[in-house]
Amino acid sequence: MGTLLDNGIKPYNHYGAYLKQKYNGQKVFKVIVDGNFTCPNRDGSKGYGGCTYCNVDSFTPDTARKIPSIREQVESGIERARNSYGAEKFIIYFQPNTNTYAPTHLLKMMFDEALSIDPENTLGLSVGTRPDCLDFEKIALLESYTDRYDVDLEMGMESIYNDTLDRINRGCSHDEFVKTMEMLKDTPLELCVHTIFGFPWETEEMMLKYADEINRFTQIKFVKLHHLHIVEGSIMGVKYKREPFELFSMEGYTDFLSKFIPRLRSDLIIQRIFGIADKELLIAPNWGLPKSGIQTYIDKGLEARKVVQGSLFQCN
Repeated sequence: MGTLLDNGIKPYNHYGAYLKQKYNGQKVFKVIVDGNFTCPNRDGSKGYGGCTYCNVDSFTPDTARKIPSIREQVESGIERARNSYGAEKFIIYFQPNTNTYAPTHLLKMMFDEALSIDPENTLGLSVGTRPDCLDFEKIALLESYTDRYDVDLEMGMESIYNDTLDRINRGCSHDEFVKTMEMLKDTPLELCVHTIFGFPWETEEMMLKYADEINRFTQIKFVKLHHLHIVEGSIMGVKYKREPFELFSMEGYTDFLSKFIPRLRSDLIIQRIFGIADKELLIAPNWGLPKSGIQTYIDKGLEARKVVQGSLFQCN
């Protein structure tokens, strides 16, 4: 008979099941596009060097980094997804760096081009950005696509504490995140919020409060949960090599998630539950398993702990 997990039922609302249900069992795959954007805390607008944990290459597959044009990236991404994963439909995902950090008319040209390449099989647009790189004009542009596509706007919240955001050179306060969420209060966009757990100065109690902050914004539909990992080419990587600090073990992170996920609203959909970097760039923590192995380990650990998303959620 097996467990619920053996039958594909996880102890939380996971993105794969959501896509399968929404699109009637069709295999839907995100195609990553690099629009050659930068960030305001890289180019001097707000600072230099970027977030201290970030080497942007560590979050972008080689296949996306090395292909110059948007058309070539989308065409090759779709072909690869079809051949390797049997994908049938696609979501165009502008992922690396800050994908609203350009004039609105240029953003429209790029989004239009990417969406026009395989219109019959393209279901959605996903755009990753920072809260301080959105305004009403750019939000209106993204909303203009919602009559034809599902549009997922992903924002990095990272931490809810301004002290942490200062220490990681984020260049964006949590107050700016809150202000942007107010602009998006009644939006038809599907909002996704990204968090990072494990900054060494944040306690477990502090991190668990992220759930309360996410819960209070009812317009949030998706979350991406990451553990902090240290990569080559980052400021934090240099500091870690000089003075290593404690990071989550796989068991410790699973235990933390078992306390965090029950605090999340039950309607939230978890797009990702941990982060991963290319093996050659990863400094720590090295959990010694491929992505699929980590996913299985965490899912089994959550099931063993009898985790139920939303079971500890309290509506204020």
